Amino acid sequence: MITKKQFEKILDESCEILTNEANDTGFKTSAQFENRVREVLNDITKDNDDFKIDFTPHPQAFPDIAMGEYGVEVKFTLNDTWRSIANSVLETQRIDTVRHIYVIFGKMGGAPEVRWGEYEQSVIHVRTSHVPRFEIELPSEKAEVKASLFKQMGICYDDFRKLDMQDKMKHIRAYARKIHPDGRLWWVEDKENSDEHTTPIQARLYTNLTTEEKTRLRAEAALLCPNIVKSGRSRNKYDDMVLYLLTYHGVLCHQARDLFSAGSVANPQNDDAGGIYIERALKLIEKDMMKAALSMDDALFVEYWGESVPPEKRIKRWLEKADELAVDWVPSKTLFAE
Repeated sequence: MITKKQFEKILDESCEILTNEANDTGFKTSAQFENRVREVLNDITKDNDDFKIDFTPHPQAFPDIAMGEYGVEVKFTLNDTWRSIANSVLETQRIDTVRHIYVIFGKMGGAPEVRWGEYEQSVIHVRTSHVPRFEIELPSEKAEVKASLFKQMGICYDDFRKLDMQDKMKHIRAYARKIHPDGRLWWVEDKENSDEHTTPIQARLYTNLTTEEKTRLRAEAALLCPNIVKSGRSRNKYDDMVLYLLTYHGVLCHQARDLFSAGSVANPQNDDAGGIYIERALKLIEKDMMKAALSMDDALFVEYWGESVPPEKRIKRWLEKADELAVDWVPSKTLFAE
C-alpha cells in the first residue's frame, strides 16, 4: 500500500495535467470535469493493482472517487473562487473503505487552474439546506488561510463523521454560537427526533435589503424554482424560493407576495396595463436571471433541478420546465425573446 506522501505525488501529477487541459480546451460542466479527473487518475495509476477506479459509482457516493483507502472528492466552478458547496454532513453514502480523503478542485474563472487539498483542512464552514452541508475552500493568494471547521469545533473529522446526527448537531450548534455570539440561533436549536434543519446560521429580513440585492436574489431564486410560474391559485408555489433565500443567503421573506406578486415588483410603473403579474415580474429581471445562469454553482442546479446543466443552456432548460408548469400562458413565447 502506498503512503500518503506517494499518493499526494499522484495528485500533484494529476493537477498539473488537468491545469494544462483547463487552459488549453477548458471544462464546461462539473460532470465533464469529474469524469476527466477519473480518467487522469486511472491513467496515472493503471500499473498499480491497489487502485481500481469505478467509472459508474453511485451518484450520491462520498467521496466521488474511491482508490483503496484513499478517496477524492471533486469540486468544480466556472467562477474565480476556490470556495464551493460540499457534501451533506450526514454522509449517508460514505464509502467505508476510504480512510484518507482529498479534494481536487477545478477553477475555470480568472486564470484556470486545478489544485488539490486535504479534505479535513479544506472544510471551513457549515451551512444548512435540506440538511446541513459543508463548504470547502482551498487556500488562495487573495485571502488568508482559514482554519478548518473541525479545528474550530475542536474535533477531528474522522471522529466527527462517526457521530450520529444528533451529536453532530451539538457541535454545529456550538460552532454557530461561537461565530455569532449575539445572533438569534433558534433555527439551529435542538429538535427532538429531527435530523433536518432547514435554516441558516444567520438571518436578515428581505424587506431590509437594498433594491439591488433584492433583484439579484429574486433572479437566482426564480431560476432555481421555475414552479413560481404556476397558477396564482396553486398552493405553496413560492415555498422553494423562500427556503432557498433562507437556507443559502440567510434572508427571511415572511411575505412570499413580496417576491413576485406584489404590484411594486410586477408593476413598478403603476400603469394599470394588466397582464399576468408573474410574467411581467420575470420580464423585468430577465438580464439578472441570465447573469445568474452563467455564474451560479452547478451544485445548486443538481440540488434543485436534479440535473447538471451547462451555464449557457440553463435559460433554455428553465423555459422548458416553466412551459410545463405554467397555466394560461407559455413562458417561452414571451420571455427571453432577445
